Amino acid sequence: MIENNTQETQKRTQVLDEFGRAYGTGRRKEHAVARVWIKPGAGRISVNCIDYTSYFARSVLQMVVRSPLVLTSRENQYDVYCTVRGGGLSGQAGAIKHGISKALVAYEPDLHAVLKVAGMLTRDPRVVERKKYGQRKARRRFQFSKR
Repeated sequence: MIENNTQETQKRTQVLDEFGRAYGTGRRKEHAVARVWIKPGAGRISVNCIDYTSYFARSVLQMVVRSPLVLTSRENQYDVYCTVRGGGLSGQAGAIKHGISKALVAYEPDLHAVLKVAGMLTRDPRVVERKKYGQRKARRRFQFSKR
């Protein structure tokens, strides 16, 4: 019981760089890595110096990128600048979501509980299964022939 009280009384602190930005690193699948900076602004999101609506043409991926901001009702309060490398577009969108969540917690530590319950601070550990020898793909076998 005493241990729980000490954990609850530990306060997270705001972590900002010299420009007043909060930073978060997001990862997804095996290779997609996003570096995300947020600062107070009008709600602009840029990915590799391109507007996110142009970078992610599919509306589903745009929704994934915005989801931490929508969940915490901060859509038009922060400008998000991120660079992302590796993986495909889906993995990159997930990495940016993870990075935005971590940067939001760095800027506003009180949001940790909300984002943690929603599962946005947890890295998605799923990776592609490797191809096995004697098979066409990871699980697909070669076609069986009796003769």
